[in-house]
Amino acid sequence: MNSLSATIQDVFNEPGCGKNANKSDAERKKGCTKQLQPGGAAGGCAFDGAKIALQPITDVAHLVHGPIACEGNSWDNRGAKSSGSNLWRTSFTTDINETDIVFGGEKRLYKAIKEIIDKYDPPAVFVYQTCVPAMTGDDINAVCKAASIKFDKPVIPINAPGFVGPKNLGNKLAGEAILDHVIGTREPEYTTLYDINIIGEYNLSGEFWQVKPLLDELGIRILACISGDGKYREIASSHRARAAMMVCSKAMINVARKMEERYGIPFFEGSFYGIEDSSDSLREISRMLVERGAPDELIGRTEAVIAREEKKAWAAIEPYKPRFKGKKVLLITGGVKSWSVVAALQEAGLQLVGTSVKKSTKEDKERIKEIMGQDAHMIEDMTPREMYKMLKDAQADIMLSGGRSQFIALKAAMPWLDINQERHHAYMGYVGMVELVRQIDKALYNPVWEQVRKPAPWDNPAENWQNRAMAQMDEEAVALAADPVRAEEARRAKIICNCKGVDLGTIEDAVATNGLTTETQLREHTSAMSGCGICTSRVTDVLANLSVRLAMAAE
Repeated sequence: MNSLSATIQDVFNEPGCGKNANKSDAERKKGCTKQLQPGGAAGGCAFDGAKIALQPITDVAHLVHGPIACEGNSWDNRGAKSSGSNLWRTSFTTDINETDIVFGGEKRLYKAIKEIIDKYDPPAVFVYQTCVPAMTGDDINAVCKAASIKFDKPVIPINAPGFVGPKNLGNKLAGEAILDHVIGTREPEYTTLYDINIIGEYNLSGEFWQVKPLLDELGIRILACISGDGKYREIASSHRARAAMMVCSKAMINVARKMEERYGIPFFEGSFYGIEDSSDSLREISRMLVERGAPDELIGRTEAVIAREEKKAWAAIEPYKPRFKGKKVLLITGGVKSWSVVAALQEAGLQLVGTSVKKSTKEDKERIKEIMGQDAHMIEDMTPREMYKMLKDAQADIMLSGGRSQFIALKAAMPWLDINQERHHAYMGYVGMVELVRQIDKALYNPVWEQVRKPAPWDNPAENWQNRAMAQMDEEAVALAADPVRAEEARRAKIICNCKGVDLGTIEDAVATNGLTTETQLREHTSAMSGCGICTSRVTDVLANLSVRLAMAAE
């Protein structure tokens, strides 16, 4: 666990992280030495994040060392696609029991590794540590090292037990594992001046295959995709790439930054969602390759491909624009999609009434403001009741979100489209943009909505639970508007840090009374952000807004 703690400390101090960029060295060090606490699994645990980040490496056997419930169903868990092996979809677990907890599960782990290698002969085995064996002291590093020597096969330990923190931390711990044990361990058969890495892309619904043909046409070779449709040998030799594109900085910024530091591979963050963003990313890839030695003519060929694809895409979505006139979209997703999908929707002529930023970085939020304007409605945390009312009042005509929010839209009898990892349609690149527009149109104009909105013959409006709920929310809003004191109490009672139950009023009082300006000071006075850390971005935004208001008041 000492080495794990050191790795976590290193990840927290990642200089490429947007949150750390605004800290001094002292603040960064002090703010990231807090003890790990129960609650770190809230919203998805570190093990879950590590498995999500690495499982799309398709030819590797992914072995979970822990109780069988930690493995779950891997066959169609996230909808990533493979052009080759399906081994990554097979569930492997040591399924430890009470005896293993008492006497240790290292022998069982070793036998499981041997059985996988004998039966499947994969190029590598990834072993994931989980909470129970981590707490009982199973040393997966030692077992993996012994098995690797014995079977002459890479056996990679992924030390990301769930209790150490949330899913985003697990993504980065997975990145540290491949940096330490995989990347740079093999040499490619050959290299070219057109080799690139794609980092933080998972090939959900096979959507990256809609972009790869364009790169192939330009002669740009994807040396490794980390990790969508990835192959072990490709990732192991990815240190010879000429440039890299970071798709999701929230997940693997440490991989891109350390590869630049260790191997001199420059990177940029881009998106292939939307027409203009796809074009910008292709241009930037070409520009970086030319800077690293590729012929100048690559830029001209790239512009020709962009012009052709843009013309086809704009022509394909043009018939939909009149049908989308005045249509409003509520986007509940977060992360890189909080801004990348926004641009695509605006290109289609849709109006964004709000976008979720619950899992977004500071850079993601700045990009949203660039696209939507400084008054962009960024939603930190919207309750199901608020979503329901927004849809029911027709403040939005359709909601784009993950599967967990779909039932709110369905209860409101409003269209909904899956935009998260469980989706079955690919929305990346020029072709994906057209598909996204087509699916939104099908959802908006599906005749089922007209039918389900009609009251049943036996329905009594006065007893309808939906009407009662709306009436109750309207009454509460009117009461708050008529009573400023009660409205202020309700505003101050809003919970900002969920894991520690710290409300807005407590934070405001602490800042005003003690003149707090940093997250570290706020944590010491209120305990906010001292739990799982998922609420950190929300607390940080409140602190920043309060600091600005106090500074303006002082002037």
